[in-house]
Amino acid sequence: MRERVALVTGAASGIGAAMVRELAGRGWTTAALDLSPAEDASHSVGVDVSDPAQVRAAVRRIERELGPIEAALCAAGHYTIVPVSDIAWPDWQRMLRVHLGGVVNVCKAVTPGMVERGRGSVVAVTSELAIGGGNAEAHYAAAKGAVIGFVRSLAAELAPSGVRVNAVAPGPTDTPLLPADSPWRRTAYLQGLPAGRLTAPEEVALAAAFLVEDATFCAGEILSPNAGAVI
Repeated sequence: MRERVALVTGAASGIGAAMVRELAGRGWTTAALDLSPAEDASHSVGVDVSDPAQVRAAVRRIERELGPIEAALCAAGHYTIVPVSDIAWPDWQRMLRVHLGGVVNVCKAVTPGMVERGRGSVVAVTSELAIGGGNAEAHYAAAKGAVIGFVRSLAAELAPSGVRVNAVAPGPTDTPLLPADSPWRRTAYLQGLPAGRLTAPEEVALAAAFLVEDATFCAGEILSPNAGAVI
């Protein structure tokens, strides 16, 4: 059996860390890209995913040391609640650089090798806010919406080569990204969800692992593990 190598960005905490644990439990060798060390990963590289040169160098290093990357899961990101009138231009740019730029940079680094081998899977983390919008979250929703457009376009481009590109669009997820006073943790909001609770990061990781391992029929799909926040 050949060793299967999965690259996970944003793997030091939250959804990315859950993805690392899920894939490791399925026998994958996991390589993490994050500004902070990813303790659960087999291999961790300190990288700013918004910097294409850093991402290219990290991918070359990982493939040299571990082998070809068979799956890339893009979970790096950040989140703030700010009214549109108060969002400074640098904040718009950073949101796009990290979320959209991070996915683009990883895809440009890993997919040429996948295409050459005729196999591979990319899963990007977007958000239910990209589908339904959110109050005082326009910069985040816009960046995540751009990820959906990129995923669907790249999926159409690469599907004939055997490389699949998909995404997960979780709703509010029980991670440190949501502070204790977040409106998404309020009882009134949770009671309005069909599931009555936040999504667990492990559930998002399960959806991503399904897209990587089992969903060979999926290309350009957006799965929504969001506790019914968007139906």
